[in-house]
Amino acid sequence: MAQQVRIECINKTPRQDPHLRIENVGGVNSDGNRWTISENEAIVAIENGTYSFYVNVNGRVVNVIVATHEGRKYLKTEADGLQPNNLLSLPECP
Repeated sequence: MAQQVRIECINKTPRQDPHLRIENVGGVNSDGNRWTISENEAIVAIENGTYSFYVNVNGRVVNVIVATHEGRKYLKTEADGLQPNNLLSLPECP
């Protein structure tokens, strides 16, 4: 069973295409240490069943999923339409 991990921040690229903007996702471990991984690493972890990621949107848990746009995989939340708005609205990871 996949370990659930909360994404609390992202790093964006300067690209304007929302499907290409997320470079890294990150958060804080239970021991207080920060973590970040690339979007591609997160996609592989979801597809392998190692991790399942989520974000907290206005006090609600929303799952992060892998989507495909024009043949490219990217991360978004289940609550988003085509664009990964919930993830893009997260603060930048330090």
